[in-house]
Amino acid sequence: MAARAGVSIASASRVLNGIGGSAETVRKVRAAAAEVGYVPNAIARSLQSQRTGLVALAVADIGNPVYVAMMRAIEAVVASSGRQLLVHATGGEVASETALLRRLANRYVDGMIVSPIRITDEHLDAIVVSPVPVVVVGQLPDDAPVDNVRTDSRTGVALAVDHLLAAGRQRIGFVNGPLDTVPGAARDAGFRAALAGHGIPVDERLIEVGDFQYAAGRDAATRLLARADPDALLCANDLIAVGALHALLTEGRRVPQDVALVGMDDTELAQMAFPQLSSVSLGSATRGRRAAELLLERIADPDLPPRREHVAPSLAVRASSIPAVPASGVPAAPASSVPADPAPSVRADPAPSVPAVPAPAPGSRAPRSLTEGRRA
Repeated sequence: MAARAGVSIASASRVLNGIGGSAETVRKVRAAAAEVGYVPNAIARSLQSQRTGLVALAVADIGNPVYVAMMRAIEAVVASSGRQLLVHATGGEVASETALLRRLANRYVDGMIVSPIRITDEHLDAIVVSPVPVVVVGQLPDDAPVDNVRTDSRTGVALAVDHLLAAGRQRIGFVNGPLDTVPGAARDAGFRAALAGHGIPVDERLIEVGDFQYAAGRDAATRLLARADPDALLCANDLIAVGALHALLTEGRRVPQDVALVGMDDTELAQMAFPQLSSVSLGSATRGRRAAELLLERIADPDLPPRREHVAPSLAVRASSIPAVPASGVPAAPASSVPADPAPSVRADPAPSVPAVPAPAPGSRAPRSLTEGRRA
């Protein structure tokens, strides 16, 4: 085959074993392999190279759009190296994640990317002793000797709070996920710090905790609306925000006229909702891509020092939080970005805004679904 491709035996072997080569060499070898019908023996190749050609990804919920975006980015990078991606859903359970990490001792994959929502000493211990490389997407202690890609939820929350205040909102509610998770704790701290930065006291009636799921977000928002009267809601992810949108419509609250709404993660859901959701992007695809690149570099050179990379948040402003018009008739000034390093940003989404659902007429019921308002 090497002779047919016009390359050395060593070069052909490297290409066929997924180690790589120049673009021209790869093209020639693959063309020659196709001509002769060559099918590599994966088991034999694995035994010879001590590589499986597999990379694992472990996330809490493969149905969450934020992990879908991350997975797509990771898969693209992994596939470009000739490897395949295995995806595990852990349910956010520490025991499930640490069991997966311990299984790495069997070398069933060449490396793993894990994005846990809870970080424990068990995680760190299992990662440090792993015989194959592990990259963590999420917040780790600064001294953790692990390749790590992270974002800054606190700054992302501050971007949303600044935007809502600049839009004329005064009573900002917050619907969060569990406080015993890394994102839940960070976003709670960020919300409180953002209000304090504006000299606004925290009203605990305007804070509700549920889970990072649609139904839990809907129920948490319903509980908050039963005891308080916010003119804005910030939600800890887009699934919660869509649930909150359902709760607001059910209560007959107009979005954004009565209550502005902002989510987090800026997933596809944000643009699929009606009205389209403003949302804080935490760079899911970018974090996934960089994690995969770091993992492949670590596989190629296990002696690299631990790397830590930051992906800055940004805010996409859409129809769900357009500025309120104060009594003066002059719209509030647009929001500005919050200083950070690297700098976050605020942008108006180029997608056309969708009109908000009108308030129900006296004596009529509110829309019971996110699509019924569109038909009305």
